[in-house]
Amino acid sequence: MDGDDFGEETSRRVQVRFVTKLQAPLKVPPASIAIPANLTRLGLSTVVNNLIQSGDPDWNPEPFDFLIDGELIRMSLEQFLLAKGISAEKVLEIEYIRAVAPRKEEDASEHEDWVSAVDGSNPRFILTGCYDGLGRVWDAPGSCSHILGGHSDAITSVSVINREGAESVCVATASKDRTLRLWKIHTEASLNSSATMRAFKILRGHKASVQSVSASSAGDMICSGSWDCTINLWNTKELAADNNPVTVKKRKVNNQVEESQMEEEAVSTLVGHTQCVSSVIWPQAETIYSASWDHSVRRWDVETGKDMLNIFCGKVLNCLDVGGEGSALIAAGGSDPILRIWDPRKPASSAPIFQFSSHTSWISACKWHDKSWFHLLSASYDGKIMLWDLRTAWPLAVIDSHKDKVFCADWWKGDCVVSGGMDSKLRISSGIPI
Repeated sequence: MDGDDFGEETSRRVQVRFVTKLQAPLKVPPASIAIPANLTRLGLSTVVNNLIQSGDPDWNPEPFDFLIDGELIRMSLEQFLLAKGISAEKVLEIEYIRAVAPRKEEDASEHEDWVSAVDGSNPRFILTGCYDGLGRVWDAPGSCSHILGGHSDAITSVSVINREGAESVCVATASKDRTLRLWKIHTEASLNSSATMRAFKILRGHKASVQSVSASSAGDMICSGSWDCTINLWNTKELAADNNPVTVKKRKVNNQVEESQMEEEAVSTLVGHTQCVSSVIWPQAETIYSASWDHSVRRWDVETGKDMLNIFCGKVLNCLDVGGEGSALIAAGGSDPILRIWDPRKPASSAPIFQFSSHTSWISACKWHDKSWFHLLSASYDGKIMLWDLRTAWPLAVIDSHKDKVFCADWWKGDCVVSGGMDSKLRISSGIPI
C-alpha cells in the first residue's frame, strides 16, 4: 500500500501546499508544489522530509501522517480525493503531523507470572499487578523499587489514587481473593532490594473476585467492580468516616509490633448489573461509569446511587474508558474484536459513533490519551496493542512486542505505552509523539 514510484512519468500530478502546526525545523516552505497523485503516506513523508532537509541538511528523516479536511489519508492521494469527492483542479492543502508510532522498545521488566494490570498515570513510576498476587512499582525499565505483598490470589486491577505532587503516593490493588488493599508508596526513597511492603488498609465486602478498581478525581474514595455484580465505594483515608466500622490489626514479628493494618467495609454499593462488573472508572466527582458481562455500559449518579444511562452493546464487555472530546466519549471492548465508542450526549446514544475492527480476538483494555481528543489505545488477546485516531478507521500503529495475549495497557508520561500480558513481562514502547 505504501509503495510509491516517483519515476513514473505517466502518473497524474496535483498541486499541493503542505501546512503544519509543528514548530521549526519541521515547517516547510508555504509555496505550492506539484506531486504525483499516486503517492501514499510513505511517498508524502519522503516529499516532506526532502523539503525539510533542503533547509536543514542535518535533518534525520522521520515518518509523518497527513490530513485533508481533518481526515487522515490512509490510501493513495488520488484514491482519497475520489472517495471524498474532492476536486484536484485546485491547490490542495495537506496538513502533516508527526506519525503516532513508537520510536523505541525499552527493555522488558520480568514478572513471576502473567501481568494482569498496569497503571501509568504517575510519570514517576509504573504500577503493575500480577497473577502471583503481588503488586510491583517500577521506577524505570527493569528496576522494581517496591513489591506489594499480602493478597492470597491473583491481582486483577491496580489504580494510583493521588497521582502527582505528593512524596507519598497512595495506590490500590484489587484481587481475586475478594479484597482490595491500599498502600503508601514513598517515591523519593526506594526500598532496598525491592523489599515487600504491607498494605495500610484492607477493604472487605465483595462476595466474589474483584475485577476492577478506579479512584475518584479527588483521591478520597475508590470504587470497585466485582463478579458479585455490584460496585462498591470505599474511603481511602487512613481515618474512616464516623459511621463506617474499622478494625485495626497489629501483629508481632520477632517480638516487635508492626505498623497497624486497618480493615474497612464499603461506604455504599451500586446495584443494577446482572453479571460480572468487569470495569469501572470514576472520571468526575459525581459520576461513575461501569461495563459488565451483562452487555451494558452504565453511568451512575454517585449521590443517589441510580444509573442514569444504560447502553446495551450486545456483547460481553471487558474494558471501559471515558475521554476524547469534552472528556465525554465512552470507549469499550469485549468478547469480539471491535472497539466501540459512544457519545452519550447524542440522542441515539445506544448506537456507537465509531467502531474499530482491526483486532482478531477479544479486546482486554482500552485507554484514551489524556492530552488528545482523538487518540486512544486498545489491547487484545490477539497479542497486539493498537493506537487509534478518530480521524481514520485504520490503526495508526500496531505494537506486537508481547507475542501472546495482552491483558492490560496504559499511557505513561504522555509519549509511552506500557503493557502486560501472558508473557509475564511489562513492556514499554516509547517515543510516541501525540
